[in-house]
Amino acid sequence: MGQSTVEWLGLVLVVSIAFVAVLGTLARGISVVGLAQAIATRLICAADLSDACSASGPLVAAYGPELAAKVEANAPEIDFEDGMSELPADFRSCRGGPCGEGPETGAVRASATGDPAVAFVHVVDCRGTTPPGPAATKRYDCSGEKAGMVYVQYWLYYADSSTPPWSDLPGSPGSHDDDWEGYQVRIGAAGTDARATSHHGYDYRGGPVNWPSDVGVVPKAGWGEATGHLYVSDSSHAGHVYEPPRLAPLRGVRTATRAVVGIAAAASEPDTRFRNERAVRVTLTAPTRPTRWTPASDLVLIPIESLAPGAWNTPFAIDPPWRKPVYSDPEDEGT
Repeated sequence: MGQSTVEWLGLVLVVSIAFVAVLGTLARGISVVGLAQAIATRLICAADLSDACSASGPLVAAYGPELAAKVEANAPEIDFEDGMSELPADFRSCRGGPCGEGPETGAVRASATGDPAVAFVHVVDCRGTTPPGPAATKRYDCSGEKAGMVYVQYWLYYADSSTPPWSDLPGSPGSHDDDWEGYQVRIGAAGTDARATSHHGYDYRGGPVNWPSDVGVVPKAGWGEATGHLYVSDSSHAGHVYEPPRLAPLRGVRTATRAVVGIAAAASEPDTRFRNERAVRVTLTAPTRPTRWTPASDLVLIPIESLAPGAWNTPFAIDPPWRKPVYSDPEDEGT
């Protein structure tokens, strides 16, 4: 029975690939290789012959099963700043309003209108192999340190952006329609690094010390060890990968570990040294997780390479990902 199943599968694969090849001669713009591979992968998955079956069909069609699996495995959990109501939307159906807003607390999987949280993805494979499908038509800069790496870019679209405190001023340059913010991973033999867009540069760590790159004064490459998280700021949507420890309140003091506590000597005894000791243990609360987030598994991933020409020509107030230098040069520091 097992042998006949394999033989049947092989026959169906041959027929499917031939059918797609015929389609390719009839319709320009169809990715013959990508579609054939997507069909083949689905058939293999149906027969339970491959472990690369978790990736969605559009990802497999655009990148093949191996790269598609990397795209899914490295998608970040999005942790939003407290008080935010926005979530990343599909610009093809949502350019603002309730479709781009959702609950202010908890796991945010969809907007008020039921539209899912979306990330547009793009892969640059610098290992010397060419991704199948639409990605094969684009030339990328894989020179120097980029050779041997796989870069995955996740781009989030919001309807607008504002940067406090200037955002409340009339005609402020800190406010504009449309906003594309990104999270990128760099996969190599030494491990996986990540960085997040912060307006005109990239950040890894958040906090006040990074405000010059947050507002574009100082661009940074921003790579650091991947954490699986993208922390998003309210209004500006500037991101970072690593959340610094929050200030934890004092929870209690108990007698346990030895610690010397100096007690000032009385003025009448200037030569007296600090003598008194108390054993104390200070227990601090652990940093709490964000109160609003989108789980990585609930983020809908859409390959930019699969977008129709009409979507590629959509007008935006700022450059979309495919018009940014970093789209073809994954180490570029511009956003």
